[in-house]
Amino acid sequence: MLSVKQELLGSLAVELDRLSPGAGDRAAFESPKVAAHGDFACTAAMQLAKPLKQNPRQVAEQLRTALLATPACERWVEAIEIAGPGFINIRLKPEAKQQVVREVLSAGERFGFQPSRGQKMMVEFVSANPTGPLHVGHGRQAALGDAICNLYASQGWDVYREFYYNDAGVQIGTLATSTQMRARGVKPGDDGWPEAAYNGDYIQDIANDFLAKKTVQSDDRSFTASGDIADLDGIRQFAVAYLRREQDLDLRAFQVKFDNYYLESSLYTSGKVADAVRRLQEAGKTYEQDGALWLRSTDYGDDKDRVMRKSDGTFTYFVPDVAYHISKWERGFHKVVNIQGTDHHGTIARVRAGLQAAGVGIPPGYPDYVLHTMVRVMRGGEEVKISKRAGSYVTLRDLVEWTSTDAVRFFLLSRKPDTEYIFDIDLALAQNNDNPVYYVQYAHARICSVLAAWKDKDGGDPQALKDADLTPLRSPQAQTLMLLLARYPDMLSAAALDFAPHDVTFYLRELAACYHSYYDAERILVDDEGVKKARLALVWATAQVLHNGLKVLGVSAPTRM
Repeated sequence: MLSVKQELLGSLAVELDRLSPGAGDRAAFESPKVAAHGDFACTAAMQLAKPLKQNPRQVAEQLRTALLATPACERWVEAIEIAGPGFINIRLKPEAKQQVVREVLSAGERFGFQPSRGQKMMVEFVSANPTGPLHVGHGRQAALGDAICNLYASQGWDVYREFYYNDAGVQIGTLATSTQMRARGVKPGDDGWPEAAYNGDYIQDIANDFLAKKTVQSDDRSFTASGDIADLDGIRQFAVAYLRREQDLDLRAFQVKFDNYYLESSLYTSGKVADAVRRLQEAGKTYEQDGALWLRSTDYGDDKDRVMRKSDGTFTYFVPDVAYHISKWERGFHKVVNIQGTDHHGTIARVRAGLQAAGVGIPPGYPDYVLHTMVRVMRGGEEVKISKRAGSYVTLRDLVEWTSTDAVRFFLLSRKPDTEYIFDIDLALAQNNDNPVYYVQYAHARICSVLAAWKDKDGGDPQALKDADLTPLRSPQAQTLMLLLARYPDMLSAAALDFAPHDVTFYLRELAACYHSYYDAERILVDDEGVKKARLALVWATAQVLHNGLKVLGVSAPTRM
């Protein structure tokens, strides 16, 4: 059906150009809001009415007459109707809708994918400082980042995943002293326990392993403990390596992998921060006031100028961020997406201002940001706030252990990132239609069971279904299902453009519901061989699209449940 759509769009473009030279660029179809109105809708007549100085319905009638005479419409279109002020509604023949089944079965896992663009992009996400376990907010960020990477990969981008973290800041110092206190036998609540220290049980675990002189290995570092309580720097390095390993284990369980880990400290040791500051000063975009160095960020739309270097000589947080993004640009990533919590909203304007002021050729609006809210966790009707492991919040590992990786991913992606989300543990464990991930996975498993039953009974080969005669697929339920399958590629493209993996979850739920309705309306394993193979081809195509969409989300497509 994708080829059918392209044929019809080509014919529409030609006829629009005949009416108004250059208007062919406006050739586009929409999905009617009411299914009874047709399969495609076109608003071009209303757009051309004013420049042509004609009534929109007159323009629509001219287009209708011209389109009906084209070979593409004669082959694929059942009727073209004019509605309202000048809408053109197109009804397709069943044969046109049936084409999508062949397209899905031919493309398989690549259905919905676009050709390579020859362009690379970076998505930076999670980027949690190694001071404690990953919390559920990090989980939402991990699910978002990974799904957005998958979406853009489907659109032909060469996607690079990066994790950025601070390994030497104030919080890391607090981690080191907290671990040292635990190693000395001082615990939360004891005299001398620092108020700012980290209280979770994981600090004691780090201290115990440090005293045991263990070696820890993470994806980006390895360190062997000295066991010397007085070795604060050794404790710091061991604690960072220990928690990086914990993060790696959490992310591995969540099936998220990164191409690179980038250290904030490297921006200082490599001179990138100093170089960024020099660029800004030489561009005349800074000034000294009250012993501090300021950026003229108001020149770039910020609500006030921002301090870059405080009077004590230390840099504010956004300065290394500017240096980091210059590094991204210089590494060839001219499209960059940052997935961060809504608490980072205030940094966007100043980072973009710094990048513009640096004069390195970075365009306005770079990088893109996707901001997400935190996640509340409910269990038994009550909010869960405390994790024994973390001491003050629910961890990602808790959520995965209580439910499953599939449930956590699907649930955390099922709402727009900037809307608050309540994760219901009881719902995630429910094996019924109220549980959205179960509902979608069950649809896939149900189809697989039908195919397996056909294979066991008749010795059927699914590959043979690619050449099945699809003529019997004429019922309203079958045609509705085929139209929905045909929407998948456009849905993927739009979801990528809008950084909206939640659109994929909505689509999959709709597709699962549509399949269940079809299954209830028509028996699949009927006696008539021709009808049976046509229906099997349709449901196999449906299973393939369910599988493909779940894969974008990082969720499995089980064959049994």
